[in-house]
Amino acid sequence: MSKKISISLLLLCLGLFSQAQSYQKMSQGVKTTVQGMDVEVAFYSPSIVRVYKTPEGSSYEKKSLVVMKEPEEISVEFAMEKEYIRLKSDALQVEVNSSTGGINFYDATGRVLLKDKDYGTQFTPFDDAGTFSYNVRQAFLLDKDEVIYGLGQQQTGKVNQRNQKLFLRNKNMSICIPFIHSVKGYGLYWDNYSPTMFTDNPQEMSFDSEVGDCADYYFIYGSNADGVIAGVRDLTGQAPLYPLWTLGFWQCRERYKSPDELCEVVDEYRDRKVPLDGIIQDWQYWGCDSNWNSMKFQNPRYINKMGDKEYMKYLPNGENPDARYGTPRIKSPQEMIDYIHKRNAHIMISVWASFGPWTEMYHKMDSLNALLHFETWPPKAGVKPYDPFNPVARSIYWNEMKKNIFDLGMDGWWLDSTEPDHLEIQDKDFDTKTYLGSFRRVHNAFPLMSNKGVYEHQRATTSDKRVFLLTRSSFLGQQRYASHSWSGDVVSTWEVMRKQLAAGLNYSLCGIPYWNTDLGGFFAWKYNNDVNNIAYHELHVRWYQWGAFQPIMRSHNSSPVAVEIYQFGDKGDWAYDALEKYTHLRYRLLPYLYSTTWEVTNKAGSIIRPLVMDFPKDKKVLDMDTEYMFGRSFLVRPVTDSLYTWQDKKQNGYQKNMRKIEKTDVYLPEGSNWFDFWTGAKLAGGQTIQREVPIDIMPVYIRAGSIIPWGPAVQYATEKSWDDLEIRVYPGANATFILYEDENDNYNYEKGVYSTITFRWDDSNRTLHISDREGRYPGMLEKRKFKVVLVNHRSGEGDKPLKGGKMVNYTGTAIEVKL
Repeated sequence: MSKKISISLLLLCLGLFSQAQSYQKMSQGVKTTVQGMDVEVAFYSPSIVRVYKTPEGSSYEKKSLVVMKEPEEISVEFAMEKEYIRLKSDALQVEVNSSTGGINFYDATGRVLLKDKDYGTQFTPFDDAGTFSYNVRQAFLLDKDEVIYGLGQQQTGKVNQRNQKLFLRNKNMSICIPFIHSVKGYGLYWDNYSPTMFTDNPQEMSFDSEVGDCADYYFIYGSNADGVIAGVRDLTGQAPLYPLWTLGFWQCRERYKSPDELCEVVDEYRDRKVPLDGIIQDWQYWGCDSNWNSMKFQNPRYINKMGDKEYMKYLPNGENPDARYGTPRIKSPQEMIDYIHKRNAHIMISVWASFGPWTEMYHKMDSLNALLHFETWPPKAGVKPYDPFNPVARSIYWNEMKKNIFDLGMDGWWLDSTEPDHLEIQDKDFDTKTYLGSFRRVHNAFPLMSNKGVYEHQRATTSDKRVFLLTRSSFLGQQRYASHSWSGDVVSTWEVMRKQLAAGLNYSLCGIPYWNTDLGGFFAWKYNNDVNNIAYHELHVRWYQWGAFQPIMRSHNSSPVAVEIYQFGDKGDWAYDALEKYTHLRYRLLPYLYSTTWEVTNKAGSIIRPLVMDFPKDKKVLDMDTEYMFGRSFLVRPVTDSLYTWQDKKQNGYQKNMRKIEKTDVYLPEGSNWFDFWTGAKLAGGQTIQREVPIDIMPVYIRAGSIIPWGPAVQYATEKSWDDLEIRVYPGANATFILYEDENDNYNYEKGVYSTITFRWDDSNRTLHISDREGRYPGMLEKRKFKVVLVNHRSGEGDKPLKGGKMVNYTGTAIEVKL
């Protein structure tokens, strides 16, 4: 009996030894076979590891749509201990269990970061529209109290994604990115584009994708949040620099119905001396639903063809053909665009990812088998999305945009409905064939490829105008296409406004830097679509105040509500004055904001910074979704509650009371002192305060140890040069700020055509060091003045030029300013 046991144990040990030895060593990792799977673990850099699993014997080789990086040649140490294969770089240790298939990730000190669960990978055969494939599931083990973020932009109102079950399939208001960002300093990207169920519970965290031929994920270690985001950009592409004018204020409406109407809005802003940089033409300049997104101005009101039978058929559905707007002042799209430019503004236009049956594009795409056959917006009109996975289709799409719109001088593109809109969803819709297989297989990458087509073709067309894309959906890597997302067609309520905060914070923690939300919300149903409703005024003002501290500041609402500033009264009216105040404030921030966008491009930086990015040791901020850092200096706490208006059911209306000043809670993170932006008062960190919030004040604080360049008062971003900036120093810690300047547009910056000036504050010696200027560009200021102010409670109101300070002349040579 004992002999049989000994022989059995010997055979078992030999089997385990044989299994543990069956791996292939590569220069950057290993391949092994375990639990019926071929497993490859490869270092892409010292801090990025790819794990790639396929059913044993599969010949499938995947080409990622998201990952751009090729593996670096780095030094990787290998070791074999019992059933464990161990790999080690300078930053990471990876351990593969050759018996269970589990994979553990450790930092360089041996601290456990993440565990790929033993027996946690599942391949379940699946018929994908006639093609043999699999449902793919991968499970992981997190620490019990570990906080995770990301997953794109979700409308849950929660920033912490633990204990969530989310179906990740892109739709209006929900941007689904299978990426999690851990407070432990790592990110995990699940590289699958099909609809995916994300689940986190006490037992495990998992991604369960509807279709895939492999389990494919990337582990990104950054030690801190900035490091993780830098790793994401390294892996998936850096964000190009936007033109300076995109950072000003943008006015939009659903929709301006003629060139005159659109141009009159710009005129009104200029006449009122309210700054504005952009105006947006929404849909139906092409005309009716059957002619949806023809990429041509065929609406007769835009081409002075009212009454012309050939063009009246294109009049938008439901529009009264007898309605008259008077004799048009602007008679063509070219005149409209030229007029906007003469008024020192820019124009963006809505272009969709679908086509109506009357359009040439519909028939071109159909002949290419590049239409997706399911119901999309607008309903019952025969409109079909196109296939952006097809490179020929992407070229046709751009060629039509260029010929009919871009060549007229269009400045930016609003790529709407890039989920795309999907109505009356049926499972068979996802069997629809794309260039890369079923629509089910690639669904969530639709916005990535749609934006790719426009960006790459415009870049190939000209280097004189930077690409600027606004789009309703997104996927990881989309930042490389100059893509800026907004949170979709959200409803105008306080609750929804609060949810946008968490949505934007998680989106930013996915490593995609440009995001905003419709200021005031899109659908004002709660207020009966009445722009004169005082309760709506309060909501819009608070949302707008927050918008001044978003990467892109854009006001938009659904018809019939119009949200131009003059819809809220005139000077002296509380809503009008508050809106005007924050518009001017936005323009004063442009030197700070443009320099921050350069950090985004040059250093993989972030504009929207959840507090955990800068204060990871403060446990109170881990779940905080009420405030954030705007760049590295501004703490922003939007007011997300109605404080001055209420519904009076007895009077069947709304009442207001502005006499009593209300307060809101603000948490000041520990590890820093803080300055009240509005008063200059200094406060200690690590405390919750109650800040008075009259209707024209949103709580904003400056981190001690900050340098803020304060710009001139302008009507548009490039109206004045920055020849007399006010340099605000907030003492209490050492500080550095790099002022970035260039030609404000074009891609010469990629060739090094720009300049930087570094400001360094030595707090102990009360000295500001201004460096030699580095670099040059055409039109650069050779001489300028800086007014340097040491901020305190006697400096004056934060949104106005501050009192005191020293004026210094600067010619590009280093100087010191003692304060």
